[in-house]
Amino acid sequence: MTKRLAKALCKIARRGLADECGTQLVELSLVLPVMILLFASVAEFGRFYYTYATLAKAARASARYAITRPFDSTDVAQAQSLAVFGDQSAACAGTPILQGLGCANVDLQQTTNAGTQVVTAKIVNYQYQPIFDLGKLTGISAISLKINVSPSVTMKYVYN
Repeated sequence: MTKRLAKALCKIARRGLADECGTQLVELSLVLPVMILLFASVAEFGRFYYTYATLAKAARASARYAITRPFDSTDVAQAQSLAVFGDQSAACAGTPILQGLGCANVDLQQTTNAGTQVVTAKIVNYQYQPIFDLGKLTGISAISLKINVSPSVTMKYVYN
Protein backbone atom coordinates (compact mmCIF):
# COMPACT_ATOMS: atom_id res chain seq x y z
CA MET A 1 0.00 0.00 0.00
CA THR A 2 2.76 2.41 0.81
CA LYS A 3 4.45 1.72 -2.51
CA ARG A 4 1.27 2.53 -4.36
CA LEU A 5 0.82 5.73 -2.29
CA ALA A 6 4.41 6.78 -2.98
CA LYS A 7 3.91 6.25 -6.73
CA ALA A 8 0.71 8.29 -6.68
CA LEU A 9 2.40 11.12 -4.81
CA CYS A 10 5.33 11.11 -7.25
CA LYS A 11 2.92 11.21 -10.18
CA ILE A 12 1.06 14.18 -8.65
CA ALA A 13 4.35 15.96 -7.92
CA ARG A 14 5.60 15.46 -11.51
CA ARG A 15 2.33 16.75 -12.91
CA GLY A 16 2.55 19.80 -10.61
CA LEU A 17 6.10 20.55 -11.72
CA ALA A 18 5.18 20.36 -15.38
CA ASP A 19 2.08 22.50 -14.93
CA GLU A 20 2.80 26.25 -14.59
CA CYS A 21 -0.73 27.20 -13.73
CA GLY A 22 -0.73 29.92 -11.07
CA THR A 23 2.83 31.15 -11.51
CA GLN A 24 1.60 34.44 -12.94
CA LEU A 25 -0.43 35.01 -9.80
CA VAL A 26 2.62 34.40 -7.62
CA GLU A 27 4.72 36.77 -9.73
CA LEU A 28 1.99 39.40 -9.58
CA SER A 29 1.79 39.10 -5.81
CA LEU A 30 5.54 39.72 -5.60
CA VAL A 31 5.67 42.65 -8.03
CA LEU A 32 2.39 44.44 -7.22
CA PRO A 33 3.42 45.91 -3.82
CA VAL A 34 6.60 47.33 -5.35
CA MET A 35 4.66 48.84 -8.26
CA ILE A 36 2.09 50.39 -5.91
CA LEU A 37 4.89 51.86 -3.79
CA LEU A 38 6.55 53.34 -6.89
CA PHE A 39 3.27 54.80 -8.12
CA ALA A 40 2.52 56.32 -4.70
CA SER A 41 6.04 57.78 -4.50
CA VAL A 42 5.80 59.41 -7.92
CA ALA A 43 2.34 60.81 -7.15
CA GLU A 44 3.45 62.14 -3.76
CA PHE A 45 6.59 63.75 -5.19
CA GLY A 46 4.54 65.37 -7.94
CA ARG A 47 2.08 66.81 -5.42
CA PHE A 48 4.93 68.11 -3.24
CA TYR A 49 6.60 69.77 -6.23
CA TYR A 50 3.29 71.34 -7.28
CA THR A 51 2.74 72.65 -3.74
CA TYR A 52 6.24 74.10 -3.50
CA ALA A 53 6.05 75.70 -6.96
CA THR A 54 2.64 77.23 -6.18
CA LEU A 55 3.88 78.66 -2.89
CA ALA A 56 7.04 80.02 -4.53
CA LYS A 57 4.98 81.74 -7.24
CA ALA A 58 2.63 83.15 -4.59
CA ALA A 59 5.58 84.56 -2.62
CA ARG A 60 7.04 86.02 -5.82
CA ALA A 61 3.75 87.69 -6.77
CA SER A 62 3.38 89.07 -3.26
CA ALA A 63 6.91 90.50 -3.23
CA ARG A 64 6.49 91.91 -6.73
CA TYR A 65 3.30 93.67 -5.64
CA ALA A 66 4.88 94.97 -2.42
CA ILE A 67 7.97 96.50 -4.06
CA THR A 68 5.86 98.80 -6.22
CA ARG A 69 3.69 100.23 -3.41
CA PRO A 70 4.30 102.23 -0.24
CA PHE A 71 5.04 99.67 2.45
CA ASP A 72 2.12 100.41 4.79
CA SER A 73 -0.36 98.09 6.50
CA THR A 74 -2.93 98.33 3.69
CA ASP A 75 -0.42 97.37 1.01
CA VAL A 76 0.97 94.56 3.15
CA ALA A 77 -2.55 93.15 3.63
CA GLN A 78 -3.20 93.40 -0.11
CA ALA A 79 0.09 91.65 -0.89
CA GLN A 80 -0.81 88.89 1.57
CA SER A 81 -4.23 88.50 -0.06
CA LEU A 82 -2.55 88.32 -3.45
CA ALA A 83 -0.31 85.49 -2.25
CA VAL A 84 -3.10 83.52 -0.59
CA PHE A 85 -6.11 84.10 -2.85
CA GLY A 86 -4.55 85.35 -6.10
CA ASP A 87 -6.40 88.66 -5.74
CA GLN A 88 -5.17 91.70 -3.79
CA SER A 89 -8.72 92.89 -3.14
CA ALA A 90 -9.77 89.65 -1.40
CA ALA A 91 -9.14 91.11 2.10
CA CYS A 92 -8.07 87.71 3.47
CA ALA A 93 -11.38 86.05 2.67
CA GLY A 94 -12.27 83.51 0.03
CA THR A 95 -10.88 80.28 -1.34
CA PRO A 96 -7.09 80.01 -0.95
CA ILE A 97 -4.90 78.74 -3.78
CA LEU A 98 -3.82 75.83 -1.55
CA GLN A 99 -5.81 74.16 1.19
CA GLY A 100 -4.67 75.33 4.62
CA LEU A 101 -2.98 78.50 3.38
CA GLY A 102 -3.97 81.73 5.11
CA CYS A 103 -2.85 85.35 5.32
CA ALA A 104 -1.01 84.54 8.54
CA ASN A 105 1.27 82.24 6.51
CA VAL A 106 2.63 85.15 4.42
CA ASP A 107 5.40 87.17 6.06
CA LEU A 108 6.44 90.42 4.35
CA GLN A 109 9.41 92.41 5.61
CA GLN A 110 11.14 95.50 4.33
CA THR A 111 14.81 95.73 5.28
CA THR A 112 17.95 97.56 4.20
CA ASN A 113 20.65 95.36 2.76
CA ALA A 114 23.99 97.04 1.91
CA GLY A 115 22.30 100.43 1.54
CA THR A 116 19.52 99.07 -0.68
CA GLN A 117 15.97 98.60 0.54
CA VAL A 118 14.60 95.13 -0.16
CA VAL A 119 11.29 93.39 0.43
CA THR A 120 11.28 89.75 1.48
CA ALA A 121 8.15 87.66 1.07
CA LYS A 122 8.22 84.31 2.83
CA ILE A 123 5.64 81.58 3.32
CA VAL A 124 5.86 80.48 6.96
CA ASN A 125 4.31 77.61 8.94
CA TYR A 126 2.72 75.93 5.93
CA GLN A 127 2.79 72.16 6.27
CA TYR A 128 2.54 69.90 3.23
CA GLN A 129 -0.27 67.35 3.66
CA PRO A 130 0.54 64.07 1.88
CA ILE A 131 -2.12 61.85 0.31
CA PHE A 132 -0.57 58.63 1.58
CA ASP A 133 0.12 58.39 5.30
CA LEU A 134 3.26 56.27 5.55
CA GLY A 135 2.83 55.90 9.29
CA LYS A 136 -0.48 54.09 8.87
CA LEU A 137 0.70 52.09 5.86
CA THR A 138 3.82 50.79 7.58
CA GLY A 139 2.51 50.67 11.13
CA ILE A 140 5.27 53.03 12.32
CA SER A 141 3.71 56.26 13.56
CA ALA A 142 7.06 58.11 13.60
CA ILE A 143 7.24 58.06 9.79
CA SER A 144 5.54 61.07 8.24
CA LEU A 145 5.76 63.10 5.04
CA LYS A 146 4.31 66.21 6.67
CA ILE A 147 6.99 68.74 5.79
CA ASN A 148 7.10 72.47 6.45
CA VAL A 149 7.34 74.25 3.10
CA SER A 150 8.69 77.78 3.28
CA PRO A 151 9.83 79.36 0.02
CA SER A 152 10.99 82.97 0.17
CA VAL A 153 11.72 85.72 -2.33
CA THR A 154 13.76 88.90 -1.87
CA MET A 155 13.36 91.79 -4.31
CA LYS A 156 14.75 95.30 -4.51
CA TYR A 157 12.28 97.95 -3.31
CA VAL A 158 11.57 100.22 -6.30
CA TYR A 159 8.72 102.44 -5.07
CA ASN A 160 9.51 106.17 -5.33
